[in-house]
Amino acid sequence: MIKVEIDGKACEAPQGSTILDIAKANGIDIPTLCYDPRLSPYGACRLCLVEVEGARALLPACYAKADDGMVIQTTNEKLERIRKTLVELLVSDHPMECQGCSKSGRCELQRLADKYGVTESTFTGEVHEYDLHRENPFVMRDYNKCIMCGRCIRICREVQGIGVYDFINRGFKAVPGTPYDKPMQETPCEFCGQCISTCPTGAIKARPYEDRGRVAALDMLRNACAYFKMPEEDMMKALGLEGWVTRTTCAYCGCGCQLDIHVIDNKIVEITSPLMVGSGQGNLCVKGRFGYDFVSSSERLTKPLIRKKGKFEEAEWDEALDLVAKKLSETKKKSCPDSIGVFSSARATNEDNYLVQKFARAVIGTNNVDHCARL
Repeated sequence: MIKVEIDGKACEAPQGSTILDIAKANGIDIPTLCYDPRLSPYGACRLCLVEVEGARALLPACYAKADDGMVIQTTNEKLERIRKTLVELLVSDHPMECQGCSKSGRCELQRLADKYGVTESTFTGEVHEYDLHRENPFVMRDYNKCIMCGRCIRICREVQGIGVYDFINRGFKAVPGTPYDKPMQETPCEFCGQCISTCPTGAIKARPYEDRGRVAALDMLRNACAYFKMPEEDMMKALGLEGWVTRTTCAYCGCGCQLDIHVIDNKIVEITSPLMVGSGQGNLCVKGRFGYDFVSSSERLTKPLIRKKGKFEEAEWDEALDLVAKKLSETKKKSCPDSIGVFSSARATNEDNYLVQKFARAVIGTNNVDHCARL
């Protein structure tokens, strides 16, 4: 363990911790844009620069390792002036039409611009004008809002292990794109949406959610609740809305990734994953992030069906279970237990699947048990 002093506060941390790690662990806020706890330090945005006593220059807190006895200053007039200038430089080539952006309320650049009172930039010059990339049903790219933080590139390489993105072109025209600027369907992209989850602005967004501005509006209302110290339930009741965000476990496989289900008027409008929580640590697959339409599908079965006179008709559970038990008993007696197979579901819990295989082996007497996650 090492001991450091940050803004006059004595802090203790394991050897090898970065200054940013120690600050976050002690509730000290240092602004960042290129930082993501799931990724290795990058030090590109320079917003996390701090003063270290005895150092020859300002150090990036996300990258610099802390040494025992360090005295660190995270905020003063000089540092705040540098950070405001950096935000103004980013805003100089970033459309500030936040009202129409679905990321409004959750945009990290917007939050920093509000913090430093930057509504427009004093720096003028050429501005990017890119067409939207909407060639696939999952990921939309808007390079006009890109700040070149490289988070999408790094998460695709370091976490997903694919490497779809890289910086293409040079100088002012550089963007994080696909090889030869090909459509994403022609790349190894798995459409997991990790790049969406890490993008600090609206440069990469989920197409299924792009027209659902109410999600961003609810985030802004949540911030308003925190500011006015008003219970979220009271705000929802006043607005006539039901639901907000529910934390649950993804049921597509056995990994146990945590999901935040955004619900408005009893309908799922977005699925995200909390950072550094659960086994997924904020990462999801394409099914976990986008595969939710079945929940509100009009074709979803809500009652068991029994074939009567060649047509399926709704029945009560007792009637359906009695029929299944009767058919299984007849088949087992007429043929043999191995003439029956039991097929389970990955969406069931481990306990339910255990009971299924126990039922197959102990009650029916067969080892013909399979599971849809194996397919």
